Amino acid sequence: MKIYLAAVLLSFALSFLFTLGLIPLLRKLKAGQNILRYVTEHKSKSGTPTMGGIAFITAAVLSTAVLFPFVQVELLRTTILALVIGLSYMIIGFLDDYLKKRHKENLGLRAWQKFAFQSVVAIFCGVYCFRAELTELVLPFFRSTIDIGWGIIPLIAFVFLATVNAVNLTDGLDGLAAGTCTPFLCALGVLILLQKGDEGLALLSFCLVGALLAYLAFNVSPASVFMGDTGSLALGGFIAAISSFSGNALFIPVIGVCFVLSVISVIVQVIYYKVTRGKRIFLMSPIHHHFQMKGYSESRISYLYFSVTLLLGLVCVLTAL
Repeated sequence: MKIYLAAVLLSFALSFLFTLGLIPLLRKLKAGQNILRYVTEHKSKSGTPTMGGIAFITAAVLSTAVLFPFVQVELLRTTILALVIGLSYMIIGFLDDYLKKRHKENLGLRAWQKFAFQSVVAIFCGVYCFRAELTELVLPFFRSTIDIGWGIIPLIAFVFLATVNAVNLTDGLDGLAAGTCTPFLCALGVLILLQKGDEGLALLSFCLVGALLAYLAFNVSPASVFMGDTGSLALGGFIAAISSFSGNALFIPVIGVCFVLSVISVIVQVIYYKVTRGKRIFLMSPIHHHFQMKGYSESRISYLYFSVTLLLGLVCVLTAL
């Protein structure tokens, strides 16, 4: 267990230093966040540096690379693939953030461009799981697995598409996405170790935990830096990859119920708006904005999401003992 503690500490230190150095650089480059006109509560955040995901993702990846030789890895290519997927999503997110700044509006890559990239990666990962015989899924709350054979291809494709977009939608308040992903990844890392799974994937999980903890020091309300799509897309990619390759894909909607709520609230809002021709269920979606418009502070909402994710993570870990 010492190596995983070292992973958290090393990634924390690197992430703290990288973020500390990145913020003034982003300010110098005028890489500030463009605030949507209809989100009036966030007017004061206009100009806050974004693309902070570069710092904590880089820290997590470097820490994983440094400590990788000290863990037992069953499938080397699986952990490497997880790293490549996360970095690929970071690059796409960075491109999206860059285009937003270049055009000086909150419009980067077009929706079809993001979806096309996500779909290609999702299908590729589904096929990889099938060909690498990673077709067994751990059933939450039960100490058993189920082998779904070729069915793993459409399932993993759906998991990637849903998870990446869910994490991206959850990144809407100070500390929300990072504060939700941290307990999720911690629980995921512990589950992999309890299941005697791939230690390389567990190592990556704990490196991300340490990196996010340091980043939160700069991202809690009022935030000094935002992760941007650079960070949120990468986090979604890492979570989907680690969960899928370790057989824990079914834990995502359980531990990550807050991610699920973000997606469902948007879908329900859009459908209801179109059916009723202009009426809304929520004051604003995703649902965390509804809570904000109800008068709850960003810190309270983020703390609620963190607490719910941590509690569900503990339940899943305890049932796996």
